[in-house]
Amino acid sequence: VLVGICSSAVFDAVEFDKWVDKAAAPALEPSLKLYEQIIEMGIKVFLLTGRIEQQRNLTVQNLINVGFSNWDKLILRSSDDQGKEAIVYKSEKRSEMASEGYRIVGNSGDQWSDLLGSSMSIRSFKLPNPMYYIL
Repeated sequence: VLVGICSSAVFDAVEFDKWVDKAAAPALEPSLKLYEQIIEMGIKVFLLTGRIEQQRNLTVQNLINVGFSNWDKLILRSSDDQGKEAIVYKSEKRSEMASEGYRIVGNSGDQWSDLLGSSMSIRSFKLPNPMYYIL
């Protein structure tokens, strides 16, 4: 469930999907700069999002359009992940990374569900999001 922080309006998934379909989400410049530095250092980058698998092409297009490229893996919700709470879904995906032998050194996200749960990173960075909060 997503709830607006600035109002009591419940998040509208249909409107969010329309926004995703535009493939026009802007990059956060500090995040893009950090991303470029991490890529330059040779650190593997996995992008884990709550977007659904059917939005993969639009998401890839959007990422490339705003300057993100050369990631190692882009993980989106499969049909098996539909209906899972965000913290459960993201914890499961991080656990899969760890079971594949990856050490999660850093993680950033605009929701606490991006950062908390199991298989947490060594360092986590919570970004602000004035639009909505995922419960």
